[in-house]
Amino acid sequence: MIGTALVCLALNIYFEARDQPVLGQIAVAHVVINRVDSPRFPNDVCSVVSQGPTMWDGDFPIRHRCQFSWYCDGMSDKPREVRPWQIAREIADLVLRGSLSDTSGGAMFYHSSYVNPDWSKEMRVTAIIGDHIFYLP
Repeated sequence: MIGTALVCLALNIYFEARDQPVLGQIAVAHVVINRVDSPRFPNDVCSVVSQGPTMWDGDFPIRHRCQFSWYCDGMSDKPREVRPWQIAREIADLVLRGSLSDTSGGAMFYHSSYVNPDWSKEMRVTAIIGDHIFYLP
């Protein structure tokens, strides 16, 4: 199971934060772990990463309605950049082993600084790393 969790977490780090500082990539990974540990979300990494809409369009979930945008953006989910993929896998492994501190401040939500989602107004900022803002309810 850890192998599957590692791949799911690494994919999330890669597609959500490969252009962010390492501390930001670690924070994105911890958001997934913080959700796994919360009764408000699914209790395993892959289910958290793939959490999304219950509506489907044929064989695909409705686009742009998943918790993590890359998961249902309609684009390939195959990493194409070797070094960022390697870094994402290393971070995922260390986070799953409990070897890296939570740089998100315990966050369960985040978004890029160039957007301003309505839900963020009801949240408390826990960290700002790179161009991601992290939150707790």
